[in-house]
Amino acid sequence: MKTALPLWVVIVGISITFISCEKEDELGEDIIVETGNFSDARDGISYKWVKIGDQIWMAENLKFLPSVVDKSVDSPSTPYYYVHSYEGSDVDEAKVTTNYITYGVLYNWPAALTACPEGWHLPSYDDWEVLIARIGRDPGTKLKSTSGWRDNGNGVDSFGFRALPGGARLPGLPENYFSDIGYAGNWWVSNESEAPNAAWYADMDIYGSGVGWGFVAHRGNGMSVRCIKD
Repeated sequence: MKTALPLWVVIVGISITFISCEKEDELGEDIIVETGNFSDARDGISYKWVKIGDQIWMAENLKFLPSVVDKSVDSPSTPYYYVHSYEGSDVDEAKVTTNYITYGVLYNWPAALTACPEGWHLPSYDDWEVLIARIGRDPGTKLKSTSGWRDNGNGVDSFGFRALPGGARLPGLPENYFSDIGYAGNWWVSNESEAPNAAWYADMDIYGSGVGWGFVAHRGNGMSVRCIKD
C-alpha cells in the first residue's frame, strides 16, 4: 500500500515547497516528492512544479503564447501555437478562453522545441522513461489529475503531476481539426522520428492506466508541452 507522510515545509522568498514521502510497494523504497511554484520571466505566468525522485517537472501544461493561429495553419518546420477550439489570431482573446486557462497551449513540434522557459527544456523519451520507471505500475493512473477527464477516466494523481487531457490539433481532410479534449493528453518529446517530418510524443487517455508512445506524429500537429528542469 502507498502511504503519503507530510514531513515539513520550506519557505524561500515567495516560493513554498512542500515535501512528502511516497511509499511504493512495488519498488520497496521511498520516493521523495517536493512541490513548489515559479514564474516564467517572459510573461509572468506562475506554474506549479513537482520533484519526483531526481527530476523536476512542471505540474501544469505550458501556457507560453507569443502568437496564435487557427487550426487551418499548418507547418512541420515553422513554429505555430494553437489554443484548442480557438479560431483567430488575437493572443489576448485566446488567453481568456476556458481551454487556454485549463489546458494551456497546443504547440507544433518546432514551437515545442523552444517553448520552455530558461532553465527548463522539452523532455526526451529517456526523461519520460525515468519518470515512468520511478513511479512503477499504472503510471497513467498515478499521473493523471483527479478531475477533468471524461467518462470516469480520471486518475489518482499520486504525485501532484496533474496530467490533463488537452487534446490535439490535427491535420485532416477536408480541413484540419481540434480533437480529444477531455479524452486524451498528448505531450511532445524532443526525439525526432525516422519517418519524414515526424517526431515522438507521450500520451494518456481515458481508456488505460499506462503512458503510451507515438513516434510518427506529424511535426505540424498541435500538442501540449510539459517542461522538465535542466
